[in-house]
Amino acid sequence: MQLVRGATALDTDAFLELIDNNTDRMYKTAWAILGNEADAADAIQETILDCYEKLNTLRHPEYFTTWLTRILINNCLSIRRQYRTDSLPEQMPEIPVEDQYEEGGFEELISDVDEKYRLILTLYYADELSVAEIADLLEMKENTVKTRLARGREQVRRYLDEQNKLSGVR
Repeated sequence: MQLVRGATALDTDAFLELIDNNTDRMYKTAWAILGNEADAADAIQETILDCYEKLNTLRHPEYFTTWLTRILINNCLSIRRQYRTDSLPEQMPEIPVEDQYEEGGFEELISDVDEKYRLILTLYYADELSVAEIADLLEMKENTVKTRLARGREQVRRYLDEQNKLSGVR
């Protein structure tokens, strides 16, 4: 909370520390929406810039993370809309990039989950947001979030069952 207050008082070091503290969360959320490294990086970069420029509009410092995530989601959706208007295929080829995030199995585990469930799973498990926080952030009913969370879990379970069958594990 003190970092947020410092950042809103134009303390650049406090702002940079806030962003550093939220980078992993932002990456996981952007990847869940966009599905590739390059676009996720673009969305994060745009979000950091937007956040810095709009920091004076933050009314409640305790909601900084939710506010930042909302800006990120809007930027991700904007990137996806841009692809559609540019007549690019919906699933852009992933550009291999060696970086710290490729180690994690979470992204691989949910990569084949339907997008509307992937975002909910990421916000719930990776970002550790509650159902109520996700509902508020995505402007949907809590029951919708719960349903999508259950369906996403079911898709992950089916994927794991399939992997176990292929590897001979019972």
